[in-house]
Amino acid sequence: MRKNTETPTQRLAGLGQSVWVDYLSRELLESGELARLVREDAVVGVTSNPTIFEQALAHGNAYDAQLRELLPSGLSSKDLFLELACADVANGCDVLRPVWEQTAGRDGYVSIEVDPNLAYDTLAQYEEAKRLHARIARPNLFVKIPATRAGVAAIEDSIAAGRSINVTLIFSVDRYVEAARAYLQGLVRFRAAGGDVSTVHSVASFFVSRVDTEADRELDTLGAPAELKGKLGIANAKLAYARYRELFSPEDELWAELKAAGAHPQRCLWASTSTKNPAYRDVLYVEELIGPETVNTMPEPTLLAFQDHGIVAPTLEQGLAEAHRLLERLEEVGVAYDHVVETLEAEGIEKFSASFVKLLAGLEAKGQALRPPPEGRQ
Repeated sequence: MRKNTETPTQRLAGLGQSVWVDYLSRELLESGELARLVREDAVVGVTSNPTIFEQALAHGNAYDAQLRELLPSGLSSKDLFLELACADVANGCDVLRPVWEQTAGRDGYVSIEVDPNLAYDTLAQYEEAKRLHARIARPNLFVKIPATRAGVAAIEDSIAAGRSINVTLIFSVDRYVEAARAYLQGLVRFRAAGGDVSTVHSVASFFVSRVDTEADRELDTLGAPAELKGKLGIANAKLAYARYRELFSPEDELWAELKAAGAHPQRCLWASTSTKNPAYRDVLYVEELIGPETVNTMPEPTLLAFQDHGIVAPTLEQGLAEAHRLLERLEEVGVAYDHVVETLEAEGIEKFSASFVKLLAGLEAKGQALRPPPEGRQ
């Protein structure tokens, strides 16, 4: 009998789940490591966010040469960041362009996020997404817009303008449904204006481990049974996927009409998949969410762990009744689902905003260190 030599991530692809990585840096690109991941580990996409860029820029000197070239221009810290980040994202798009072509636009994307400080301003997010798409000018670019109420409106308007969007920072099933409907309505508007809906793509990034972190904290405060811990994140994602199946079902008249016109479904993307609690299995948020028409984006430690000892089996559509019951039990012990997800959305924006501020401060400091001393001073 022939031994199966496929890696765990290759087997995920065989089950219809796309593997993306949740990290991007100049070193990843210039070392050829991203190309290797694509070639050997079935990686077909890249996500990034302000925290990821802050970490990349803060370590090492990979960006120093470009910074030295840019400093005399007198650009603001944000514009310096955009020069560096857009260069990385454009290069990443070029590495993944063959994947995008081979999959007819299903995969091969690199994502860049709008300024998180704009998260509650619909027009500002729409305009920044427009600028980023124009600046990077790659067909396999996703611009990330967070699923705040203001963001959902910016997402619909962006899709209606024919731009591909990664909807990020989704924590609740209801907000996921709002984001999916914004995508669908955006496609309706784009088509009505004469646009080709087959050229537009989107993913809905549903955050997982952070949900457990917040729910577990509340359970500990309440002294609730330990058996309830570490379960809401996965249950929440499974319930969202069930809604995805309904919204993008052949039986849904709106979707059937759009699909006939060439539209693509907005796949669920599982984000925040590293295990924050060391008591939990380090590949928990990969193994329990394996299913077709989905994406799992993994930070490097999670990817390495899954390649080493990940178990591949179709798990995503199992345990739906248990997921509903879990939400009921959490309410019974005093953990309010709505409060958990609202807290997480606010904290998510706050954390990314703080990372962005830190990133810009770090760029300012590095710029000062790289500037040559004034004449006459050594």
